[in-house]
Amino acid sequence: MHLSALQRVVRLARAGLPACALAASLLAAVPPRETSLVRLERSFDAMGTTYTVVAYGEDRFAVDAAIEEAYEEAVRLDRMLSNYRADSEWSRVNREAARRPVEVSEELFLLLEKCVEYSRASEGAFDITVGPLMKLWGFYKGSGRVPHRAEIRAALGRIGWRHIRLDRQARTVRFTAPVEMDPGGIGKGYAVDRMADILRQRGVRSALISAGRSSIYGLGAPPSEPRGWKVTLPDPRQPSRTAAEFYLKDHSMSTSGTSERFFVAGGRTYSHIMDPRTGYPVQGMLSVSVLAPKTLDSEAWTKPYFVLGREWAARHKPKEFQVFLCEDRSENACVYLP
Repeated sequence: MHLSALQRVVRLARAGLPACALAASLLAAVPPRETSLVRLERSFDAMGTTYTVVAYGEDRFAVDAAIEEAYEEAVRLDRMLSNYRADSEWSRVNREAARRPVEVSEELFLLLEKCVEYSRASEGAFDITVGPLMKLWGFYKGSGRVPHRAEIRAALGRIGWRHIRLDRQARTVRFTAPVEMDPGGIGKGYAVDRMADILRQRGVRSALISAGRSSIYGLGAPPSEPRGWKVTLPDPRQPSRTAAEFYLKDHSMSTSGTSERFFVAGGRTYSHIMDPRTGYPVQGMLSVSVLAPKTLDSEAWTKPYFVLGREWAARHKPKEFQVFLCEDRSENACVYLP
């Protein structure tokens, strides 16, 4: 006990305060004892990527149980959103919606509403029906090939977000053409947000969740850094150098870049980021990172900003977003849009 605190209690005792008041005064006078936090880190595979959770808490078992529940949520979403699992709700919609309206869960309906909203706001640069183009260019199998123009024209006839019809009252999805939806542009971000919600509900106040390092959410701040979780962005031209660093505190960051999946043909590099309006991989951009309150938003918007470029992003991004772009040019290659 500090001497000043003891002296205060003695003065109160002389003043005739009851014992309970003296005890309360004594407890208030003693500085709170610093609580040691445990750090847990877990990694697991789901939805075609590796998720990593780093979390701090006072109770090791409670934190571990919260991380386990977050993992179970990622597995549940994999069962719902996977286009590789024939029994997933997503695959059922792809199989049947061109023939008839398909009733879906409220959760999936709301997610598809967001996807249509992204497509409309991005002038079609975001499109969850881009799957046939990804297959045509060989990015699903990782082999890569440059298709003929006739093949691209044919593939463009099988995509288009405008073919998705959502009936809010009946909660159904219908396709007006035989399109195929691909959850690759939103699945990880949605899963990270749901995992963060579960950790928060279970009392975890400090955690970092990453999905293959491309979509990240910082819950609270780590014990040693009140600004938040520090994340660094490498220079796409010289990966050993840092191009930018940010601190995530109840905030997300997603990154898309040409170094993720690409192939070289005829001396030219083709990345996996497609322009669904032309049918060709995007040229002229190396990487785009988006910081936003929700990981679903940051992941979805990396693609339109990658496709549409710096000037479009500066004019159209919401005020709460931050964007960091690196273009394929010799000077002023990287720019920050606060």
